[in-house]
Amino acid sequence: MSNSRRKSEPVDPKEVPKAVVSRLSLYLRELQHLLAAGHATTSSGRLGRQLGFTDAQVRRDLAYFGHFGQPGVGYRCGELIAAIRSILGTDRRWRVVIVGVGNLGRALIGYKGFGSQGFNIVAAVDVDPSITGREVEGVPVYPLDQLDSIVREQGVELGLVAVPAATAQKAADSLVTAGVTGILNFAPVTLNLPDDVSHVGVDLATELEQLCFSVANRGSQP
Repeated sequence: MSNSRRKSEPVDPKEVPKAVVSRLSLYLRELQHLLAAGHATTSSGRLGRQLGFTDAQVRRDLAYFGHFGQPGVGYRCGELIAAIRSILGTDRRWRVVIVGVGNLGRALIGYKGFGSQGFNIVAAVDVDPSITGREVEGVPVYPLDQLDSIVREQGVELGLVAVPAATAQKAADSLVTAGVTGILNFAPVTLNLPDDVSHVGVDLATELEQLCFSVANRGSQP
């Protein structure tokens, strides 16, 4: 039986550059688009062209995790999707809680892409009593002081911090105390967290600054 993942070995996450993991997510999205469009197979060249990478870059990135593809066939989209989801850990459902139900928190709760990629937002918490006790897009909103019981009873592993910068560290500390082991922080501040808690920061203003740099300096490129 053919399989695009012919060999795989356990990988230490610390040995894989963050940029490689980021590109894995891009490959996954593109493969999903290709499969939905009726393409059963693809190549490193095609994946690279669609995303602005070389075919060699695609092959190097995948080589961190094993041997993929077949000569004369390339990558079978469905099988490579399954392999990448296994590598990323999204071949299972993850239960998520959001801290902060302001404009950003509500937008995150309403984002349907989380569910399609394996993330199930089971609850949200806030300190505003006018918000708690209600539902947003079907997600119940609880007082912050119930976070411990929510995490314990619902098996929550991931937390999203969607509060102002001034209260982000306190929100993250509450998640850690409750037992959450992975935090995605949308506040424009660096968090100080224990080494055994994985965390990623998403600063939208910084991303726009990076975009502005590319646009502003486009004329200087040869």
